[in-house]
Amino acid sequence: MESLFDMDPTPAGTSPSALTLLDFTRLISGQINAAPHLSGRWVVAEISNLSQPNPHCFCELIQKDERGVSVARIKGVSWANNWRAICGKFMAATGRTPAPGMKLMLRLSANHSPAYGLSAVISDIDPAYTLGDAERRRREILAALQREGLLTRNKELQLAPAPQRVAIISSQHAAGYGDFVNQMRNSGFVFYSLLYPATLQGQSTPASVIAALDRVEMAPDFWDCVVIIRGGGSTDDLNSFDDLELARRVAQCPIPVVVGIGHERDRTVLDEIAHTRCKTPTAVAAFLIERLQIAEQRAMDLTRSVVDYARNAFMAERQRLGQFSATLPHLAPARLETEKNRLNVARQLLGRLTMQVTSDASRRLTMIASAMQTAVGSTLAGRRERLAAIPTRIEGAIASRIRLEEQRLNAREELIAAISPTATLRRGYSITRVDGKAVRSVAELPPGSLIETTFSDGTVKSRTE
Repeated sequence: MESLFDMDPTPAGTSPSALTLLDFTRLISGQINAAPHLSGRWVVAEISNLSQPNPHCFCELIQKDERGVSVARIKGVSWANNWRAICGKFMAATGRTPAPGMKLMLRLSANHSPAYGLSAVISDIDPAYTLGDAERRRREILAALQREGLLTRNKELQLAPAPQRVAIISSQHAAGYGDFVNQMRNSGFVFYSLLYPATLQGQSTPASVIAALDRVEMAPDFWDCVVIIRGGGSTDDLNSFDDLELARRVAQCPIPVVVGIGHERDRTVLDEIAHTRCKTPTAVAAFLIERLQIAEQRAMDLTRSVVDYARNAFMAERQRLGQFSATLPHLAPARLETEKNRLNVARQLLGRLTMQVTSDASRRLTMIASAMQTAVGSTLAGRRERLAAIPTRIEGAIASRIRLEEQRLNAREELIAAISPTATLRRGYSITRVDGKAVRSVAELPPGSLIETTFSDGTVKSRTE
């Protein structure tokens, strides 16, 4: 076939030999469909807009960057027989069928049709990639919880031996919830349970379960445990439980959390961090019922033990009472004789002790009287000496006080003499008087005033001008 890229363009100045669009697209198809490097290539892509008009599959394959923006897109197609084989293979390995939003590894071959354009034909799928991608995400979440010290926090809580007060987080209309409630109701035990409805499918699952946990924890002391249950479904639905925020919230819950999500083969992050993991909702009910059965059996065993102990103790005491009844008539005379002998010995001992105590007390009284006489004489002598010394001490104190007062009077006399008017005049000052009154300001002396000036050695009269 002639290559589209080998055709020479029409020389300039000549009449073009035009192709029909069909011819042109056939040339494109020939180039793409015959290219060996575009056939049977393993490609990682996200499946989108999946449509399965039986028996074929049509979809879009896309690639997104780290911002979630689509950077590549192509139509995907898989024909009936091949698509059934692909779905069967994927279901056997993962328990689900390919669905929008999944990141898959597909075997693709480029195909171009003049009528339908470019597409990628899906011929095979590698389920291990999908399982590995989910496992990688699960391990990243567990590693984050390990770093935060939350991985085993809920497991370390103490679950009540007989958990009867159960907070249930589930969908009200889910079959798993109905099976769980029926099994508990038919167990013969009384459970005090309350449903906190939540969405357990799709992208809203984490936020819905977290909101339900918030409501449960409004009364954390009331509940023995929290149960999160969801019946079987596709593994893709269960992937919504592999969420870091949800896992962190469950790990920090102050109430033991028991989970029963999916089937026995399914395992989510919540299974790794919850206090107890059961394979299904009915297995959770069986777990709680079993704990009540164990508690009941233990209570019955303890009751039997108490009854047996009481019976044995009663029989032993009854036997001892019979022995006492048989030996009591013989024991009474011997016991009376023994007590008489003890009384006689006590009487004799009491007499000796009385005489000894009386003698000791008499000696102690004599010693106390002698010591008192000596102490009184010594005290009186000391008091007499102190009384004899008092007059001398009083005379000395009076003389000392008189001298002190004389010194104070002399000091005041000297101070008065130093600040007296006479002493001031001797230091060179004078006193001016008008009509016998001292003048303190020039304003008090109008011209012609008769003034009298006093010095230390006399007085002078003069008139002002």
